[in-house]
Amino acid sequence: MRGLWLVLVVLWLPCAWAETVSEDPRQRQVLEIAEQLRCAVCQNQSVAESQAELALDMRRTIAEQLAAGRSEAEIIAYFRDRYGDFVLMRPPAHGSGAPLWWAPLGLLALAGAGAFFYLRRRIGREGDA
Repeated sequence: MRGLWLVLVVLWLPCAWAETVSEDPRQRQVLEIAEQLRCAVCQNQSVAESQAELALDMRRTIAEQLAAGRSEAEIIAYFRDRYGDFVLMRPPAHGSGAPLWWAPLGLLALAGAGAFFYLRRRIGREGDA
């Protein structure tokens, strides 16, 4: 029985010194905004994921702007003005971002038209034979 108590005390000790993590709503909001922004020095990573120095500075700037009372849209507009549409993880469907949205649809339409004409010609040849 004494051995069981010793095991329980040893297992409980780390819990006694564990810190409780309080969820800071502002930190959560910083990460939500940072997930919408692309790190300018990393390949295809959001500012929230990246550990680059620039991403850390961008997260710090987001926190400062939230503390100053700016809205999410104002903060995203700030980074867009500073870095261009590239900084957005979801570029707009107009302007320079339009090809990113419309190219897949155009390629799909071309593939469909190519398949249509290929099958029509193949069926025409089989009908003649």
